[in-house]
Amino acid sequence: MEITYRVLKDITPEEASAMAKLYVVTGWIESSEAAGFIIEGMKNSAVAVGAYADGELIGMGRALSDNVSDAYIQDIAVSPAFRRHGIGKNIVKTIVAELRKRGVDWIALVGEPGTEEFYKKLGFESNPDFTFWKLPPRKLG
Repeated sequence: MEITYRVLKDITPEEASAMAKLYVVTGWIESSEAAGFIIEGMKNSAVAVGAYADGELIGMGRALSDNVSDAYIQDIAVSPAFRRHGIGKNIVKTIVAELRKRGVDWIALVGEPGTEEFYKKLGFESNPDFTFWKLPPRKLG
């Protein structure tokens, strides 16, 4: 089976539906949750990448960026049936290559607990000089 990787420019309704299913199978959302945010989130990302097997979306990832200097990779997801075959690694590498083409040289990410080794193998380093801060939803001053 051949795996292909595409930088996504326009998200079709079919791809949005496949992305929502991927969010469900990876446990990021419940099947009953509204997934309408996915198509807009992917469209509004600086770089969105899809991984396909026989035309079926099996993985994805995206980066938020100013497309000049800084970027943040997030939402790297691979269908459980396709994990441990280098697909997530290739999604990240595709995102990084696209960002580098644009001149972005400061690339960070926030990974879920347990993904540290995955990202270390791709060259990412933890940085104790920075503190991660998060504002809970709807709690701005």
